[in-house]
Amino acid sequence: MLLNRHRLFDRLSRHGYDAIIATGPENVTYSSGFWSLSQWIRRGPQVYVLWPAEKLGEPAIVAGSSVLDLLADQQLWVDEVWRYGFFSINRSEQEEHDRADQRILELLKRPELETSVEALVELLRDRDLIGGKIGLDESGLSPVTVDELRYALPTTTFCFAADVLRDVRTIKTADEIDRLRFAAQMTERSIDAALEIAREGVTEQELAVAFHQTTIREGGMPVLGCIGTGPRSALGNVQPSGRSLRMGDVIRFDAGGRYRHYRADIARIATLGEPSPKVEAYYRALRLGIDRAYEMIRPGIAVKDVFESVVDVVRREGIAHYERSHVGHGIGLDGYDPPLLSPNSEAVIEEGMTLCVETPYYELGFAGLQVEDMIVVRSDGVESLMSTGRELRII
Repeated sequence: MLLNRHRLFDRLSRHGYDAIIATGPENVTYSSGFWSLSQWIRRGPQVYVLWPAEKLGEPAIVAGSSVLDLLADQQLWVDEVWRYGFFSINRSEQEEHDRADQRILELLKRPELETSVEALVELLRDRDLIGGKIGLDESGLSPVTVDELRYALPTTTFCFAADVLRDVRTIKTADEIDRLRFAAQMTERSIDAALEIAREGVTEQELAVAFHQTTIREGGMPVLGCIGTGPRSALGNVQPSGRSLRMGDVIRFDAGGRYRHYRADIARIATLGEPSPKVEAYYRALRLGIDRAYEMIRPGIAVKDVFESVVDVVRREGIAHYERSHVGHGIGLDGYDPPLLSPNSEAVIEEGMTLCVETPYYELGFAGLQVEDMIVVRSDGVESLMSTGRELRII
């Protein structure tokens, strides 16, 4: 199970919630295991997961009839489904059906409610939660839907609670960490595949094809692929172009695929031929900043102290003018889970957090350089989720 149930129930108790309703795609997947295609690829489709507080009932999913096939074909840890909306599914005359078909037929026997709000209202009534205090994840709802829900249940108190679920997701379960480790190392292998074809005349787009093909072969899905060469490597959000590699170029990867819904986000730097003295000196300073993050991060350390120490090391070791808004962030189902490693953060490092620690540097007309690793916080410090080192690679 991905869901950290103990932390969820603790947060529901702290806020005095009788239940919480997940609505955003990341929170729906996190709380139930259900990945709804339509919800992830476009705005609007409604899927909810209700989790009552501890001992107040069992969880349930509210989903449209059009995604019953996905509900039937995935391994979920929430069994009960309330469906809404019409969707035509025909049945052949044959008597034998596989497991997914049988599950679809079971779900089709559930009452077909007209709208998502109607289905959610009936579910809350079934759980005897009308009139209670409900945490509502606003990230997947339009203001109109929120108004409809409040109008339908005027005696129920709905409190926006997207941040509560983000807080729960901050501390990862063992299953989540396993997925993140694979995603990180899958991305390293994808970078290796791209660098294997790196030579003069190869384009950024060709590097990207090699990178993403490997991600797919490894069982992942492409998501993030900032791959830039030469001066274009200084573009923070660079997208691969037709520019051809030249001798002496910096090659910057800020990239990561998605594996079983979990994201990777790492950065690696290579040069085609020997790097310039400036590239070597600046890269060394950035790498030492990440080394400092590894040394410092442990449970109980203030996030803002990590930021200040990492930036100070980079400045002292060779980039005196170094400036950043953050030096890392959480990673999970979302590319930016809490906490953000920023100077204004009030967060404290906790055991079980998974983080990207990074020291990017962008200088137009020169290059972009970046070191970024994925780590998990353990009781005595940091465990790297990476399999490769942070050295500057020379091709």
